[in-house]
Amino acid sequence: MRRFIVKGGENGAAIVPGDLTKSLLHQQLIKGEMPPEDKHLKAEEIALIGQWIAAGAPTLRDEPENLSGFTITEEERNFWSLRPVKSPPLPKIKHREQVKTAIDTFLLAKLEKSGHNFNPTADKTTLIRRLSYDLTGLPPSPVEITTFLSDQQPGAYERLVDRLLASEHFGERWARHWLDVAGYSDSEGYTARDTVRNWSWKYRDYIVQAFNHNLPFDQFIREQLAGDEMVKSPYKNLSPEQQSKLAATGFLRMAPDGTGSGPDDQKIARNQVVADTIQIVSTSLLGTTMMCAQCHNHRYDPIPQSDYYSMRAVFEPAFDLVHWKNPASRRVSLYTDQNKADAAKVEKKAKVMNDARLKLETKYVNEVVEIEIAKLPKEIQNPIRIARNTEEKKRNEAQQLLLKDNPRIKKASGGSLYLYNRKASDEIKKLAADIKAVRDTKPPLNYIRAMWEKPGAKPPLTHLFNRGDHQQPKETVPPAGLTVLGEWGAGAIPDNNPDLASTGRRLAYAEKLTNGKHPLVSRVLINRFWSHLFGQGIVTTLGDFGTLGTLPTHPELLDWMAADFSSHGWDFKRSLKQMLMSAAYRQSSDRKADLNQIDPQNHLIGRMSVRRLDAESIRDSVLVMSEKFNPKLYGPPVPVMEDEVGQIVVGKENKDGEGKPGETLGLDNQEFRRSLYIQARRSRPLAVLQSFDRPDMVETNCTERNSSTVAPQALMLMNSQFITDFSIHMAKRLQREHPADLDAQIKFAWNLIYGRPASTAEASDALSFIENEQRILPAAAAVAKSAKPAKGKTATPTPDLATLSLATFCQALLSSNEFLYLN
Repeated sequence: MRRFIVKGGENGAAIVPGDLTKSLLHQQLIKGEMPPEDKHLKAEEIALIGQWIAAGAPTLRDEPENLSGFTITEEERNFWSLRPVKSPPLPKIKHREQVKTAIDTFLLAKLEKSGHNFNPTADKTTLIRRLSYDLTGLPPSPVEITTFLSDQQPGAYERLVDRLLASEHFGERWARHWLDVAGYSDSEGYTARDTVRNWSWKYRDYIVQAFNHNLPFDQFIREQLAGDEMVKSPYKNLSPEQQSKLAATGFLRMAPDGTGSGPDDQKIARNQVVADTIQIVSTSLLGTTMMCAQCHNHRYDPIPQSDYYSMRAVFEPAFDLVHWKNPASRRVSLYTDQNKADAAKVEKKAKVMNDARLKLETKYVNEVVEIEIAKLPKEIQNPIRIARNTEEKKRNEAQQLLLKDNPRIKKASGGSLYLYNRKASDEIKKLAADIKAVRDTKPPLNYIRAMWEKPGAKPPLTHLFNRGDHQQPKETVPPAGLTVLGEWGAGAIPDNNPDLASTGRRLAYAEKLTNGKHPLVSRVLINRFWSHLFGQGIVTTLGDFGTLGTLPTHPELLDWMAADFSSHGWDFKRSLKQMLMSAAYRQSSDRKADLNQIDPQNHLIGRMSVRRLDAESIRDSVLVMSEKFNPKLYGPPVPVMEDEVGQIVVGKENKDGEGKPGETLGLDNQEFRRSLYIQARRSRPLAVLQSFDRPDMVETNCTERNSSTVAPQALMLMNSQFITDFSIHMAKRLQREHPADLDAQIKFAWNLIYGRPASTAEASDALSFIENEQRILPAAAAVAKSAKPAKGKTATPTPDLATLSLATFCQALLSSNEFLYLN
């Protein structure tokens, strides 16, 4: 503080405002005596300090008399992301002819200041591929491409946008984005066991449905934070709407949870679940790094440690560290009274059948025993009969010895009946199978992995932990939002809502986040939507809108879109369509040398950024193009397993006693479902997805994916069984579409994979490539044919030479940048 510098210490005042010659601090800086050792300031930095002292050492405002408590400065309160969202006027621009939506005016205004404007619109082939992947995560079919190219009527582009927004695959695509920030996983993590979560997929399906039905985003947020507080307890005979609201709270159940997996320290494990949940909520909705205030006041943002625990107090009644529920106890049964009645009827019928089976089995066993007894000397027949019919613990020593000497009589039972009477055993087995078939008609057990508070329970007190240590609780803190936001943030949250069976804290918090006044929520969401279409956010640090995050490249545009979003019913598809209809989105990706010189990262949006397909789009495209794609929506995840070389692949685990892979088990075409539905197990990331940066959620959640270019990606495209198998499937599709016409097969492959026709030169080169493959492949095929399949694997028939060479061609196209990247 200035006054302490002026007051000084044992050597007197450190500075004398207005007098450099008497300012000891400045003199020592000039002499190089400060800072100590070899840490010297630059000349311009010393000059700046000198200017400040010479000007009287002014401060922006009067300094406080003391520094007790946590002080938030006006500058901190006025940080760009913490100010209220206001809709700015549209800027004036020169190139009005390039404007398609209001979004374009903000972008052009900044481009024009640098002497530039937008790129020309991309060609229609590029646009349909871009839109299809951005909105559905799947490639456009050749028929869809032809239809769009032939539509020369005004509004063709908008009709395409509307069709893709209405696609059921839209919800799957955009659900994947949200599931990243929610930290979605089908396993608990935390411990090495990584226990499978059997019902977390209900949350995944809720997200897909929410995006497909265009659920208003404010409601989407409220249901995820407090859906249980919108449903009256007890949770019985739930309607589809009530089930949906409970499934939404799976958002608060996505953090790693090892409390049911035998953790080393149960208290630490419980505390970590809560801490990770706070991280998920704060980074996904607020764009803040709240976790940095768990142990002390945030070092860079105006977030005191007490704010962290006040946010924790919002959620703690549902977690309750003392009366903790492990994952197996945190699920809601969907079994209705009718389900129970139906199950009871089925069980009654099965019991009658089973009683008859047991009676018949007993008859057959007794017959077997009598046959065996008849083989013995007459003098021991009756004693051994009595011994067998005597309860085991009541048998005397002689009876035990008698039965021991005659094991066939002692061991005769329903389970061993096949050893004595195969025909009778087969009758009995059929009856058991019939009984099982009857029991299988019971309504299946069904659960929702949900979050809720115990009705009427006294809410636990939330303490601030000294240095973040749960074993050092200090003062209690009330539920509240961020202090720095004041009236614009969540503010104080009521401790208890008398109208609800729960405290109502989470519902009150969610309502304040979505009242349209919160400075962060709408900005964070719009920025994230933008990033998925343009390759980077207006704020490039999607999960950090604080001091260490990047400043927005177009703050007025971000605020205009955020205000428009919340003022128009939080309509997600409407906001997305505004972005898609803009001239900015429709630009070509061609680089202009002069603009590239000043803006290589494309922050000005003077072109469309080239983007690599994400992991799921790569795998799903291969499924679609090979005509193997299973379009089924929703349901339990498709399992994954280790193959014989230790890679994680789609499949049912089937290992022998030594842990070696056994016979491959069929999946009834479930293996061809899109990647969203493949089991997302933290310790078992699918190899083909992991190579292309699919997050495995070991680290809680993912606010922004990497888009790397590394050697393992090329190796996977060259060598993985997935790519080689599906290249063959693709080749067979080409042959079905165009039998005995290699030229047509090449051209169809080009359209299928690249979404455009091959040039004459490209088609000629492809033909030469395939003909060359046909010359060199026979030797390779002979080697492959001689190789023995792995244990449990049946030998895959070697394709004919024409198919194999065409498959190699398909694999080459799938490994190319033109397939892997969007222009």
